[in-house]
Amino acid sequence: MRRVDPGLFWRGATEGAATLRWLGVAGFALTVRQRTLILDPYLSRGGARATLTRPLVPDEALLARELPHADAVLVGHAHYDHSLDAPAVCRHTGATLYGSSAVANIGRAYGLPEHQLVACQGHEQLRLPGGEAVPLPSRHGRVYFNRVTLPGDIPTPPPWPPRMGDLRHGQVFTWWVDWQGLRLMHVDSADYDGALVKGRPVDVLCLCAIGRRYRPGYTEEIIQATRPRLVVACHWEGFFSPFGSTPRALPGVALAGFVEEIRRAGASAAVLEPGGSLGLDG
Repeated sequence: MRRVDPGLFWRGATEGAATLRWLGVAGFALTVRQRTLILDPYLSRGGARATLTRPLVPDEALLARELPHADAVLVGHAHYDHSLDAPAVCRHTGATLYGSSAVANIGRAYGLPEHQLVACQGHEQLRLPGGEAVPLPSRHGRVYFNRVTLPGDIPTPPPWPPRMGDLRHGQVFTWWVDWQGLRLMHVDSADYDGALVKGRPVDVLCLCAIGRRYRPGYTEEIIQATRPRLVVACHWEGFFSPFGSTPRALPGVALAGFVEEIRRAGASAAVLEPGGSLGLDG
């Protein structure tokens, strides 16, 4: 994995009426007027050997320290690097977990009570404590060797703690959110349904970088459809090192090229370091 050119990182405001913090992988925390939305949290990162060979255990102390508050937690799909930490965040914050039936089964395996679980089918108009959200049915992008990693569903609660292979992607969602008046779209895998994202303008687009070369028109099409003020790159860094360590780009990401694609499509681009924040006007 390659070092990232420091010149790519965000140098603008880190606080504002709205603050968006990147948690690494496809994870974000959006705070507007003291209401916090969490998407795809995964901070309990182990080394490659441990992740591949041992049960995966959320780092509860780290999560409580880094994410002490949440009003809702949304998950785009059930792979471990998107879903593993979500139930633990819900437990210590009291937030409700929203995602597919596979994500709900992960929450059940962890021990979350049913009143903190919402299994979505897609297209629901969800009322959240800080706004509203719509899960738009999507597809998992192809990554290395033009293949989808760990396809399939999780029809029953998996073993807990799970192993990597227990957490198949399940139904994939692109989340559209209006959070205290700030509109955000979250694409946590390099694909989406173009017809469903069209006509849903947003202020911020959180856009997965890895695997985009297998989806023709990926960057330009969604920017033209949603007209974001800002596109925040995500899912570009290696996630087998501890949270907060120096990020390195995954093979095949071409991060500088991704930033250029975003700009050519007519949007501003932001690249954050894991744990870093940017401020928005709200």
